[in-house]
Parts: sequence; structure tokens; C-alpha cells
Amino acid sequence: MLATVALLAGCGSAKAGTPVPDGEDAAAYVSAKFDDTLNKLSDQFSANETRKTRLDQVVRFDERRLNATISAVQLGHPPARLSRNHSNLDSNEYLDVYHPANSPVEYMLLGPVYASLAPTPWVQMPYTSGQYNECYWEGAQTVCKMLGAVQDSVEGGHGAKRANSKPDGSVELMAEVTLTAFIDNDVVTFPAAISAELTAEMKAQTLQTRVVLDPRGKLTEIEMTGKITGNGHELEIDYHYRLDGTPSEVDLPKIPDPSQVTVLADSAAVADFYARMDDIQGQGR
Repeated sequence: MLATVALLAGCGSAKAGTPVPDGEDAAAYVSAKFDDTLNKLSDQFSANETRKTRLDQVVRFDERRLNATISAVQLGHPPARLSRNHSNLDSNEYLDVYHPANSPVEYMLLGPVYASLAPTPWVQMPYTSGQYNECYWEGAQTVCKMLGAVQDSVEGGHGAKRANSKPDGSVELMAEVTLTAFIDNDVVTFPAAISAELTAEMKAQTLQTRVVLDPRGKLTEIEMTGKITGNGHELEIDYHYRLDGTPSEVDLPKIPDPSQVTVLADSAAVADFYARMDDIQGQGR
């Protein structure tokens, strides 16, 4: 479901603060570095490393808009995980998901937009993702998909256009990612009415993508931005993922009191819950 992705390592051999390299050889050099290292990035999302991140998501299709932030914390071994998905257009629209370390259940806090889904602020459901890596967790899903889109574009010949080594030893990579790769990797799922308006010419247009690695080759930031035009429409995309400080226990909520929790005991109850959530979200499309 999620593309296998991997991190760049070994780009720091160039002189700090200089392009690596520039001119006619840049595209070939940087594409080779992407090829060499994208296949290793999945390791960073399978080791359950402690991290705190923020992902800002902006999508505009003509006058229709998505503007949301996912803040996420992964802490400890085995990890406790928290993701907060909050709309920046409606403060009442949010979903917070918390999985305490080693717990057989996870908890979801419902914003007022979703209050009709349960008689309590929280719902509890069986935790079924324990055997999967981070890319199956909401806090990391989108960045994995973004990196999958980069990989697909590189392999498709669009590739990277520039790499630059910073004085601190970090590396910044600039790539072009097609709208096709962005969609195929499910970075965002467009409603059918919008998908029908996206022509082949529009899908061939690209998003400017910036990937930042620290001196150890660890991903610290990825940003995709661009405006796609055609068929009488304008599509604007601005996705920005980055590390957001050092997590601690203070970042995690307490397990909610049972009186504040509706228990979804089995897969049928969970499926019904998400079907009703889809109905609410569909009304806003």
C-alpha cells in the first residue's frame, strides 16, 4: 500500500556550503544519489525512533480548500504514539489518536464536528497495527507517501535538479515530483468530482520538492509546493513535514476516564464507526 522509501546517506562528502555539484552534471549526480539512498529510508520508519513532528497540509482546488496540521509524537521503546489531526479552517474539526505503549487498545478524541459518532468525547478500539512499521501510523503515513512520490518521480526520469551541502553538514535536495506521482502514492485523496477534472496534461506538471537531511543522513524536513493549472482550473498544493523539537511524557495525554469513553469492541463496530465518519467528511467535500 505504501511505497518503500529510503533516506539519503553519503551526500556529505562534498565541501560544506557548496553545491554537490552544479551545472550540466547536477541532474545526473543528484538522481544517482536519490537512487542510491531512497531504498534505505524505510529503515528510519521501521525502527520506531523517538520523534516529534509537524505536517502542514494545504490543498486548494479553485475555491475548495483543505488546510490542516498533523502534529505527532512517538516516544519510548516500545513506543507510545499520539497524532493530532486539526483543521486550520474550523477549530471544531479535529481527531486525536493515542496509543499507549504496549496497550491492546487505542483511543480517539472526537472534535465537535464528529460528536455525533459517539455519546462520549473519546472512543476506544482494538489496536491492530502492532505488526506494522511507522508508515502505517497516521503520524508518519503522509511523509512515507511523500517520499514514495519522490522515488517514483526519480525512477520515472524527472528526478532531482539540485543538491546542496550546508555548513553544518546537512544536505538539501531539490526535486521535481509529478502530480501523477503525488496522486498515485495517495498523498492526498481527491473527491471523484475533482479527480474527473484533472487532465493528463495537469498530472504531468510538477511540484517543487525540498528534502533536508541532517549530518547523519536522517530526514529532518520535506516540503512539496506548486500550482497546477489546466482545464480551466487551478490546483495549489503546499505540504510541509518537519521535526518539531524533542518529545517528552508531557506531550502525551493521560488515558481517559472510562466514563468518557465509548468502547468499539469488535471490527464490525469499528467499520460502522469509520463509515459514519466518512459520511461526515464527505459532506464537506
